[in-house]
Amino acid sequence: MTIDGTPPGLTITSPGSDPLTRLRIDVCGTAREYLQILTYDLQDSAGTVTGQPGHISDVTAQGYQFKCNAVLRAGGANQLTLRARKSSWHSRTRGRQSRAGHTGSEINRASAAGSGRTITSRARFFLAALPFRGFTPRSQMKPKAYAAAGVDIDLGNRVKSTLPQLLATTHRRGVLGKVGGFGGLFALDTRQYRQPVLVSSVDGVGTKLKLAFALDRHDTIGQDLVNHCVNDIAVLGAEPLFFLDYLGTGRLEPRVFTEIIRGFAQACAENHCALIGGETAQMPGFYAPGEYDVSGTIVGVVEKDRLLDGARTVKPGDAVLGLASSGLHTNGYSLARKIFFEQMKLKPTSRVAELGNTIGDELLKVHRSYGPLVQALLGSFSKSPIAHRPSPIVKALAHITGGGFLDNLPRVLPRHCDVVIRKSSWEVPPIFRLLAENGGVAERELYQVFNMGIGMTLIVAADRADAVLRYIRRRRQPAWLIGTVVKGAGQVRLE
Repeated sequence: MTIDGTPPGLTITSPGSDPLTRLRIDVCGTAREYLQILTYDLQDSAGTVTGQPGHISDVTAQGYQFKCNAVLRAGGANQLTLRARKSSWHSRTRGRQSRAGHTGSEINRASAAGSGRTITSRARFFLAALPFRGFTPRSQMKPKAYAAAGVDIDLGNRVKSTLPQLLATTHRRGVLGKVGGFGGLFALDTRQYRQPVLVSSVDGVGTKLKLAFALDRHDTIGQDLVNHCVNDIAVLGAEPLFFLDYLGTGRLEPRVFTEIIRGFAQACAENHCALIGGETAQMPGFYAPGEYDVSGTIVGVVEKDRLLDGARTVKPGDAVLGLASSGLHTNGYSLARKIFFEQMKLKPTSRVAELGNTIGDELLKVHRSYGPLVQALLGSFSKSPIAHRPSPIVKALAHITGGGFLDNLPRVLPRHCDVVIRKSSWEVPPIFRLLAENGGVAERELYQVFNMGIGMTLIVAADRADAVLRYIRRRRQPAWLIGTVVKGAGQVRLE
C-alpha cells in the first residue's frame, strides 16, 4: 500500500491480486474547533456503499478501483481523496512533508481487508489552519474496555468538541455558562415582565425517524423536533427561551450526530431560542444498527395576562383560520408508512408523479414553525393586556399534531362551543389525497390522524378575521378562513 500525504489530499493506492471487500478510514484526534471521524465502507466491485464518511461529494467505481471525495471542514474546506485497488499485502509508510503555509498532524489510519487479511497504514495528512491539540494517534492507543463493550467515551468527547461552534449561532441574551456543564443556565430578565409565566413542553419525532434511517438523511430531524416544540408553546402565546435535546443510539456515528445537532441549532436560531444543553447516550444492543431516538424539551415565557385561554374567551360566532402545513409534519407516519410502503409497495426513493417528488423526500419535509409568525401576530393584534379588553382579537390557537383536528381543537374550546370545519375551504395537498385514495381509511379518521394540510388553527374575533388573514398572508404564510365556532359541547364537526 502506498500513501501520498501531499496537500490538498491523502491518496491511498493498494495494488494486488485479492478483491478489496472493505475499506475503513478513521480520522482521529482532539480538535479545538471541529474534527470528524470518517468511516467509509465499500463492499463489492460495483461500488456498493454501506457507510458514509463526513461529507461525500461523489463515489465512482471502475472495476476494483474506488474513489470518494470527502470534505473535512476546519476553518475552511479540505479535501481527502482515497483510492483502493485489489490488495493482499501489508506495508507502512510516512507521507511527505507539508507545503509552506500548511500545518500538519498525524491524523489518519487506514485499513483494508481482502480475502480475510488486513492492510494497515498510517500517513501524515496536512490540513490548512486545522487547530489540533492534545493529539494521540489511535494506532498508538490501547483499546479501552468500555469502548470494546460498545461505549466509546473518547469518541463521544471528540464529537462533542464540535458543539461550541454550532451552539454559538443560537446564543441569546440570558444564556450563562458554557457547553459541557452539568446543567444549562439561563437568567430570565424579570424586569421585562410584570408577571412572567414559564411555559414548557417535551416531544419527540416519532416514526418519521424511519424515513431518515432509510434515506440516511439526518439534517432535518433536529429541525422537526425544535419546530414542533416551538409550536406547542406558541399556542399559549409563549416565546421560546431555550431548548435541550436528548439523543440515544446504539453506536455513535459522528456524521449523523453532527447532522442532527446542526438541525437543532439551525431551528433554534430561526426561532430565537437558545440551545443550552443536551444528552447523548450510547447504549449498545438497545437500538438496531444505524437507528437512534431523539427528544427535546423547550421552555418559553409569556405574561400571565397575555396567556391565550380559549376556554375563557372563545364564543359562538368566532372565526377559525387555518395555517398551511408543509406536509405530515411529525404525525401519522406509522399509518403513512403502512399505506405507502406495504399497501402501495413504494420505496422511499420511488418518484410519485402526483407529488413531483420522491415519496421519501416528501415525507421528510421539515415540520413548519409558526412561532415567529405567532409572536408578530400577537404583537400587532394584542398590544393591550387581555384583561383590559372586553374581548381579545386572537383568542385561541391549536397545533394540529397527533389527534388531528378532532382531538386538538377541543383542547382550546369552552364546553359549550363546537367548531365547524369546512373541508372545501382549502386545497388538501396531494400527499394527503394519496393517503385518502389508497389507504382505505374512513374520512373522519383521516382528520384525526393527519393535519390534512393545516398545521395550526387560530380562533379570532369574526369582525377582525379578514384583517388577521391579510396580515398572515403578507408574511407569505398561506392561510384560509376554514370554519366557525357554534354552540355545542366542545367537539369538532366536519362539513
